[in-house]
Amino acid sequence: MKVLAGDVGGTNARLAVVEVAAGVTQIVYERRFPTRGTPGLAPIVREFLAGAGPTPQRACFGIACPVVDGDCRTPNLPWTVNARALAADIGIADTYIINDFDAVGYGLSRLAPADLVTLQPGVRAPRGTIALIGAGTGLGEGFLVWDGERYRVHSSEGGHASFAARDDIEWGLRATLRSEFGHVSSERILSGGGLERLYRYLAASRYAPEQAKVAGEMKHQDAAAVVSEHALAGDDPLSVKALDLFASVYGAQAGDLALTVLATGGVYLAGGIAPKIAPKLADGTFMTAFRDKGRLSDLAARIPVHIIMNPDVGLLGAAAMAAAGSRGATTAA
Repeated sequence: MKVLAGDVGGTNARLAVVEVAAGVTQIVYERRFPTRGTPGLAPIVREFLAGAGPTPQRACFGIACPVVDGDCRTPNLPWTVNARALAADIGIADTYIINDFDAVGYGLSRLAPADLVTLQPGVRAPRGTIALIGAGTGLGEGFLVWDGERYRVHSSEGGHASFAARDDIEWGLRATLRSEFGHVSSERILSGGGLERLYRYLAASRYAPEQAKVAGEMKHQDAAAVVSEHALAGDDPLSVKALDLFASVYGAQAGDLALTVLATGGVYLAGGIAPKIAPKLADGTFMTAFRDKGRLSDLAARIPVHIIMNPDVGLLGAAAMAAAGSRGATTAA
């Protein structure tokens, strides 16, 4: 069965025609579209379908937003998406919208061992709860729970929960962000925009001098990408510290989620940022913060932690949901 799948974020939308068969999920045609500055999802889908050949009979879109009764309002885009209206606009009656991390959860069982980088092998509990977290344009979270026969995927908006500062630097960061935004969520830090905020905060705090070369690049390129590049190269102390702090906050947040859902089945890092900074996440900074949980540090040290390196996981999960249709997708992760 060929279906239409979408992975829709605050910066880009990836749409694909996907062949779904027993044990096989294969992308046959794919395009990427910018989402910022676009009035909604339907025009993007119509443009995609115009060049995709025969229109599939089923579609599912994983969208970075809370989905309630077929409606979602995207926090990082001025969009409101309704499943029924979208179905009518694109001409596919069987159209579904789900949270983007629901799509990641449905895609987990479609991954191969080579699609993962392991940060902590841990000891996986058979049928234990699985946690998902991923920084990109925003911060997504979700989890999978065994229902007695298979895993069921559950979305979460934990990325919008309040940021918990752990030391003087983070308290100063929190105070700075509170003056700008009011409520300070973890997403304000664990996102592409958040990495730039960390850099700006450290520069204003005079942690290290700001290099003119780096500042100039940030004016004309994606700021988070510039910071990451110089941090991984080790040629700018300010960028190095910003990424170090980012990785530490990321690890602490992932550890908090692991304890919240008791993720004895493992924690998986998705999203666009983790694969790009995998060497930093693997240097111990992330896992030190992940395991720093006081009396439950030993438990945190036993939880498997992996980075999902396959950028198609959300598309594969949305395709599985489209193929399942009204029966609802499940996963045997």
